[in-house]
Amino acid sequence: MSHDAPSGGTSPFHSEPGARDAAPQFVLPLVVRIERAAPPARTDALETAARAVLVMLSDERSVGDGEWAQAVRDWQDARIRKVVRRARGAEWRRAAGLPGITVTGGSSEVRVFPPVPLDGWPKELAKLQVSGTDLDDPEAPEPADPAAPVLWLNPEVEMSAGKAMAQAGHAAQLAWWELSDEDRDAWREAGFPLAVRTATPERWGELTTSGLPLVRDAGFTEIAPGLTVAAEGGRRWCRLPYAPTP
Repeated sequence: MSHDAPSGGTSPFHSEPGARDAAPQFVLPLVVRIERAAPPARTDALETAARAVLVMLSDERSVGDGEWAQAVRDWQDARIRKVVRRARGAEWRRAAGLPGITVTGGSSEVRVFPPVPLDGWPKELAKLQVSGTDLDDPEAPEPADPAAPVLWLNPEVEMSAGKAMAQAGHAAQLAWWELSDEDRDAWREAGFPLAVRTATPERWGELTTSGLPLVRDAGFTEIAPGLTVAAEGGRRWCRLPYAPTP
């Protein structure tokens, strides 16, 4: 759940007011399926949302002359906004009937839709709730695979799952922008392996001073302005400025 702009790495997007604020504003809608009887695990939902953003960015309909390409360009020309809403039952089925892509994780389903004007949401999505995305991990997440990118959450910032899903999506997008076409193809063909984990305070300090792409939240919802996620490249899939040593 976010009305925020990412910044960091070599991305041209930043948090200061500028031309992008004057452009027509668009938003990338994401809907997470949360059934009462079987809600997804929090970390899995965050990772699935991040992959959903990558799937949208890399889809053939989003590039070149694809049917979603103009909407994606308009979205990226303005502030990079993502909003996560929740759905269950009939709400989810109605959302799934709209043009978009459903990405499935271990316990979660997230549907991503092509960008829409900030005040022009389809009625099936506009009526969905933003709140109520509080999720838990039934078990502690396993250590992240050092061969795959890791999106590290700021340990000092508390966010709802919906907010954190949007922030993880921002970080995945920053990582995508950093890559060559060759690396993008390899990451896509592998199914966009990645992990979302919370850094220790000591690790967070290292991450934010290592030249990595960083998400800077503008502070419009839930939290004060500041850094929320660092995108660290894996040894195999992402050639980002900093990667963990073996």
